[in-house]
Amino acid sequence: METFDVIRSNLLSPLVLAFVLGIVATLIRSEVEIPEPIIKAISVYLLFSIGLNGGVELAGTTFAEFFLPALATIALAIAVPTWCYLILRGPGRFDIPNAAGIAAHYGSVSSVTLVAAISFVERLPEGRNTFEAFVPALAALMEWGIIVALFIGRWRMGATEGGSLRMVICDTLTGRSVVLLLGGLLIGMTVGEQGFAPIKPLYGDLFRGVLVFFLIEMGMLAGRQLRDFVKVGPFMAVFGTVMPLIHGMIGVSLGLLAGLSPGGAFILGAITASASYIDAPAAVRATFPQANPSVYLTSSLGITLPINLILGLPLYYEYARWLGAALGRM
Repeated sequence: METFDVIRSNLLSPLVLAFVLGIVATLIRSEVEIPEPIIKAISVYLLFSIGLNGGVELAGTTFAEFFLPALATIALAIAVPTWCYLILRGPGRFDIPNAAGIAAHYGSVSSVTLVAAISFVERLPEGRNTFEAFVPALAALMEWGIIVALFIGRWRMGATEGGSLRMVICDTLTGRSVVLLLGGLLIGMTVGEQGFAPIKPLYGDLFRGVLVFFLIEMGMLAGRQLRDFVKVGPFMAVFGTVMPLIHGMIGVSLGLLAGLSPGGAFILGAITASASYIDAPAAVRATFPQANPSVYLTSSLGITLPINLILGLPLYYEYARWLGAALGRM
């Protein structure tokens, strides 16, 4: 697909249009509302489906194929929150709790961006076989970015304030996204193609339709955060726009250098570019309750998520395709 066709296809995809509908519904103060229990159930379904499908295809993956991409992901999980913290403390002039809190969000993973990136690849003519089955496991590894950011913050404050670092580690490892992704991977690897066949209509065929519905709610959440846009200030507006684009390019580059296919590197780039607004806020509130939620939530949900879904995904894909061709990976 040509670059313009990729961009147009993304902008006119059901995912992006549903997301925009949610934003519009909020801005015009529509009475559209999706009950919270339904949203939680859908979120569980989407994460478990990704892990389950990935596990089924992961059964034939060797350790040698997984090792370098996993190493690159761990490096990103350490580097991204670290330089975000330094930028926020330096040019951003944030105090330690807020700098660490924001860095934790950008060092973690947005599950919506992950599933949107996978769906983006699957909508291409090449289909699902253009990325590695173990990509969901890389997303679980990236969640350690939360721990890195909060550890830096507590270390800089003399480790005398905030919640226990052990508690943060336990909460991250037992968090919804890690448990569902890794649990789904293990189950998928165990049952294989034959065991997965009876449940494929539910966990395979319905996936995209459920995701489109979920994006309406995500759009409404983003729309509510956009109302607080002025509170984040010009620095965070630029940070929330520019940093994910930089992170996406770095993630794609490292992914390709680590041996991933362009499709797999694209998804790693999208994961690296994303900012959490589900798992990270709970960890930040427990460790640095004095950090300002209106700043880190507005930035991650109201700025970075729309940037990634509308502009970032086609940009990361085109960069992955270009760099992959330059490296002879196409």
